[in-house]
Amino acid sequence: MDIVQTAGLWHRYPNGVEAIRDVTTIIRKGDYIALIGKNGSGKSTLAKHFNGLLRPTAGTVVVGGLDTASTRSEELSRIVGYVFQNPDYMLFSTTIEEEVAFGPKNLRLQPDEVRRRVEEALDVTGLTEQRKESPLFFGKGIRRRITIAAVLSMNPDVMVIDEPTTGMDYRGRESVMSLIDRLNELGKTIVIITHDMKVVASHSHRALVMSDGQIILDSPTEKLFENHDALRRASLKPPQRIQVADELGLRDGSGIPTVAGLSSRVRDELRRPNIS
Repeated sequence: MDIVQTAGLWHRYPNGVEAIRDVTTIIRKGDYIALIGKNGSGKSTLAKHFNGLLRPTAGTVVVGGLDTASTRSEELSRIVGYVFQNPDYMLFSTTIEEEVAFGPKNLRLQPDEVRRRVEEALDVTGLTEQRKESPLFFGKGIRRRITIAAVLSMNPDVMVIDEPTTGMDYRGRESVMSLIDRLNELGKTIVIITHDMKVVASHSHRALVMSDGQIILDSPTEKLFENHDALRRASLKPPQRIQVADELGLRDGSGIPTVAGLSSRVRDELRRPNIS
């Protein structure tokens, strides 16, 4: 089922910059997409069209059957939720619980429904015990979870998460990405905007590669790193494990190698008798 469709989409900012140029794409229910490309390639501009944060200069964006050009942002936010790159741009309430309740209240839901959604969002994101704490008391990983919970409580079909792991250590990155994986498993359509190719390789199922305001590649993630021309055009480099596998000729077409799998292959190669 198609949940987001763009056709001939252009976007020109008031200063005259054409950030999106003739983009046509489809996002299907249940997708787990990495939207990737160098800074200024149009990633965030494209994603902000999905819930009406930006409107087309030309072309169309249809979300859940609704043309965004004629649909109020409130209606679109019920279908597509947007988690901004900097958590501090979204956090303003005294407690985590109040933060998570803000969206459902803004949708004018009944109090019982607001409470139910808050409980579910806190449970899924692992924030129930911290619900009475201030969001600003926590590090970036927890603050990212809070912003995800705040959007999740509005129960959108699609969640766009801008740079989910920026500024985090390994533990924080893995914690947040495990949460996003679980949301996809629970049926949410996920679009992550990221520069982290390790995240792309380990988590997303599909990649949209952007350059100069256009999508230059739409690929299953397992095939993404075979397209060296598109990666070069987008100034992207594969994760080190893929570069090593390619350099040693150990890619066998079976998908993206894990670190453990690559180590095993290297050990097997070293054990092979050297017959000359």
